[in-house]
This record gives sequence, structure tokens and C-alpha cells, in this order.
Amino acid sequence: MADLGRAALVVTFGLAVYSLVVGGIAARRNERRLAASARNALYCSFASTLVAAAVLATALVRHDFSFRYVAAHTNRHLPTAYALSAFWGGQEGSLLLWLLVLTGYGALAVAINRRLLRDLTAWVVPVIGGIATFFSFVLVAVASPFDTQTAPFDGAGLTPSLQNPYMVAHPPMLYLGYVGLSVPFAFAAGALLSGRTDERWIVATRRWTLAAWTFLGIGQLLGAHWAYVEVGWGGYYAWDPVENAALMPWLAATAFLHSVMVQERKGMLKVWNMVLVALAFELSVFGTFLTRSGVVNSIHSFAKSSIGPWFLAFVVISSVFSLALIMWRLPLLKAKTKLESALSREAAFLYNNLLLVALCLTILWGVLFPIVTQLVKGETRTIGRPYYDFFLRTFGLPLLLLMGIGPLVAWRKSSLRGLTRMLAWPIAAAAVTGIVLVVVGAGSSRPGLIAYTFSAFVLTTIAVELVRGTRATGSLFTLVARNRRRYGGYVVHASVVLLAIGIAGSSAYSSSVERRLALGQSMTVAGYTLTNRGVTVDRKPNVTETRAHLDVTGPWRGSLSSGDNQYVNPPEPSREVGIHTDWLRGEDLYVIVDESHAKTGVVFVQVLVKPLINLIWVAGIVFLFGSMVALWPDAREQRRLVARLAPVVP
Repeated sequence: MADLGRAALVVTFGLAVYSLVVGGIAARRNERRLAASARNALYCSFASTLVAAAVLATALVRHDFSFRYVAAHTNRHLPTAYALSAFWGGQEGSLLLWLLVLTGYGALAVAINRRLLRDLTAWVVPVIGGIATFFSFVLVAVASPFDTQTAPFDGAGLTPSLQNPYMVAHPPMLYLGYVGLSVPFAFAAGALLSGRTDERWIVATRRWTLAAWTFLGIGQLLGAHWAYVEVGWGGYYAWDPVENAALMPWLAATAFLHSVMVQERKGMLKVWNMVLVALAFELSVFGTFLTRSGVVNSIHSFAKSSIGPWFLAFVVISSVFSLALIMWRLPLLKAKTKLESALSREAAFLYNNLLLVALCLTILWGVLFPIVTQLVKGETRTIGRPYYDFFLRTFGLPLLLLMGIGPLVAWRKSSLRGLTRMLAWPIAAAAVTGIVLVVVGAGSSRPGLIAYTFSAFVLTTIAVELVRGTRATGSLFTLVARNRRRYGGYVVHASVVLLAIGIAGSSAYSSSVERRLALGQSMTVAGYTLTNRGVTVDRKPNVTETRAHLDVTGPWRGSLSSGDNQYVNPPEPSREVGIHTDWLRGEDLYVIVDESHAKTGVVFVQVLVKPLINLIWVAGIVFLFGSMVALWPDAREQRRLVARLAPVVP
């Protein structure tokens, strides 16, 4: 089986090199038969990679410990679902997943567009082939998942915190997003290489970009909820480099999705869009480098990592390649029109882009700063949460406000008087919200107050637009069906507002109390009274479960348990928290027991009350719905697309 897996990867490497070299020659010489051959090689590379993935998945399910990878990440007691999740739980397996998704995405994107965009896809094939060449080379020569050994009796097991349903879905979602950004990058590079720098590549990859962006967004929210329920610290996002690795390409892709609308409609921002799509792709590869090279765990592990130097070299080479292409084609990327007014929808999109990219780059600097200080000064200096929170407020709050203003601003030029008249209802709603919050005593947090008033402004803007459009068409369903992209975007904006409200409420207005409680002793926090009723210890074959039990009275009456699990294989602890969600009050009661003594019944407990935090998870559902509306196929749009592209087909 291991030999089959290795052979399949070698075949993938050969096919990827063929699609790169032969595809490049065919595109340059405009030889269709040779181009078809390179395209078929790309299709076959997905099949051979699928064989390699099937071999590894089978070995994981069968607990075949003769595979070093299987022995390092599973054991005999691991359920099948978590054994399969070990596929992406380690370095080699996650790289194989990257390659599998890349070849699958690339083959499908090329197959769909090969007739309408034959001249463009001829160049897309070698670009995707080049990316696949790198990943298959790493898997063949540097970090193979098919290394073997004499099989031990049992494996090392999977880290306990990863034995969670969220971790079955969270990493694949992120990889579908990371790798999905390769498709618009490949088409952008193909457009530059072919000299076809009009909006055809944008139209062809719009849904690919939306899909990748959606996967990244949902993947991050799944990871945030996993951190909230499993890690046991009361939060959901810690600005960890691994978390930031997924956020940065999502921000760049968000900017790209907004600015491409300006190019499609006005023929502007061509250079900017090329830069953005390249930035999103490079950040996705850089994110994989961060999470798999070991550089974020220890600065000194950078030089020792088996794949770190290779990934760094690929990031540098692909970045230089992207910049060189853009500089080469600058004359073809000149805008057809110019920005006519600072008060226009084009300008609003540009402001939005600048804020998103500024936030992305400040996060990137926060990630790179420890590495740079280690390389330059030989000492590690880290950037803490206050740095990130400051820039999130600095750039995030204006972005929130722009979400409400942008849709109401006219293309080309708007009058200040007309815009003020259109914003009358949103401004009134924001003012009333702010006054009410101050009156009820919720004005103690200035960022929270601003976030709530801006949120009211944006939600009212969306409502006004929906009401106005429904009156014109006679039906909300008809309105959305006629422009799914626009109104799906409004739903996504509403999800971001819910996210902002949830973040502001859970951070600005939360309560937290830490106490040592003897048996029978009580503590009070935000109207809740918790009484220590003792500690139990339950010993099972592979784990010892220790739980402190607390009775709760107040707005909710019941009991919560919290403690830890101490596993035998692997010999690691796992914190277990107690959470009660009160949907009517819109808050979570969150209990963390840091230390407990079974004999005396004494516990050290932290209790948090998190208002509105569940709006963050609701926002994820709304975000997914809005994305699906925008992604849903539209027959009329497809007909317009065919008519638009048909005249340029050779």
C-alpha cells in the first residue's frame, strides 16, 4: 500500500511537470493539440493524487502503524471519524490534502472554461501545473506521508483537543478556501501571460473566488467555536499566528471581491485587482508555511524545518513571478475611465479596499515581527493582543460604517444633499440606538457604543434598500432573484453586522469572577449564584475524568460541571468547560475549573457571563446563506456571459 501511495505521488509529480512545461510551450505556440495534452495531464494528476489520498485514508482507518504517519497521529482506541481527521492533523497529510484540492479545483475550473476561454485556459494549465509541481515535489522528496517502519503495537494517538467534531470540518474548510484562491490567481496570471487583460478572467472566476472566500469564512468561524467550547479559556480568537494565517487571505479576498465590481462596470482598478488576487494567493501559501513549517512555534525551528525553506523559496519565487507579470503588462492594464468624484460608489469601494488591505498588512506585520526581531537582533519579541485590537477598531469601525454608505452612493458622482436624504432613516436609527444605549447604562464602553450605533445604521440601510426594491418589483423573492449577487451581498453585510454586535457585546460588556470555593461555598457573578457541590473522579480505560459540580441559581436554575480529562495515550490533559446558553437573555454562562481536589472538594473556578456571544455563531449561518444566494446559478447571467465572451473566442 505504501509503495502504491509513493508511486501515485511520483506520477502526479511527472504529470504536473508535463502540464507546466508542455502547457507553457503549447500556449506560447498556440498549438491546440499540445495544449489539450497538457490539459489532460492536469486532469490525470487529480486522479493519481486521489489514489494517493485513498491509500493514506485507508491506512488511517485500518490503523496500519507500519506507516510512520499513521503511528504518529492515531492509536487503536481512536474512533474512525477522528482517525480520518488525522489525515490533515499532521504536516505530510495536510500537504497531500492541499495537492488533492488543488488538482481537483484546477481540473474542474479548466474543464468548465476550456471552450469559452480557450486562449486563456491554455495559459491557466501551466500556472496550475507549476503550483502542483511544487507541492508534489515536496511530498515526493521532502515530506512523504508514506514512509514506513516496523509496526508498533499502538500509535501515539491524536491530541485530545483535536478529538472534537469541529476539527473534523474546520481544517478541510480552511484548505478548500486556501487552495480555492489558486484558481483566480491562475486565471489572472493566464490573462497577463496571454495579453487578455479585460474582465473575462474576472467573470470566469467570480464564483470560484466567492466559494473560496466562503469556505475560508466558515472555516474560521468553526475554528472560533472550537476554541470557545474546547480550549477552555472563555474566548474564541486570540490573534494567534495560525488564526491570523487564515484571516489575512480572507481580508485580501474580501477586498478583491469588492474591487472587481468596479472593473466590471467601469473598467477601473485593473492593476489593483491583479495585485489583490496575487496577494490573496501568496497569503494563502504563506499561511500554510506558518502552520506547517514550525516557525510560529519556535523561531529557531525555522532553519530546522524540513519544509520551511522550500515553502519560503516558493513564496518568494511566486511573488516575484506575480510582480514581474504585472509590471510587464502595465501598459495593458491602464484604466478606461478615471475616478470622477470622491463621493461615488467607485470611491467607496476604493476606501473599503484601502481599509481592508491596511488591516491585512498590520496583521501580517504582527505575525512577522517576532521572526524579524529574531533574525535581526537574535531575540524574540512578540506583539500582544492590544496591538491587534487597536487596529481592528481603527480600521474595522470605518469599514462597518462604509457597509451602510456604499450601497446608497451612486456610480460616477453623488450629490451630498441627495446622499444625506437617502441616509436620513439610517442616521435616525443610529442616533436613537446610541441614545437608548446611553440611557440604559451601556455607554461605558466607547468602542462598543460606536459598534452598536454603526450596526444600527447598516441594518437600517439594508432594510431601506430591501423595502425600496420590493416596492418596485412587487416581491422580495423576485427582487433577490433578479440580482442575486447584490442582495446576497446585503445578507453577507447583515452577517458582518451580527458578528460586530456579538464581538462588541462579548468583549465590552462581559463579566468575570475568579474564586476559590470550598465544599458548599458560593460565589455570585452578574446575578448568578454558583455553589460548589463537590468533585467526582471517573476512571476509564484511556482517560481519567475529573469534574467539579456547581449548582446555579438566578436568571437560570440548574447545574454545570467543569474540570479536565487526563488521557493515557497520548498522555495529555484536556480542559472541559461548562456552558449554559440562555437565548432569551442573549448570553452564555461559562464555567472554567482550573484546579480541583477530590478529597477536600476545594475548587478554583472562573465564571464568565458573555452577553450576545452567540450572535457570532448566528452570523456564520447568515453569512453562509448570503454566500449561497450570491453563488446560486442564474440562467440569465449565464446567457449574458456566453454572449459577452463568444465574440473573442478564436
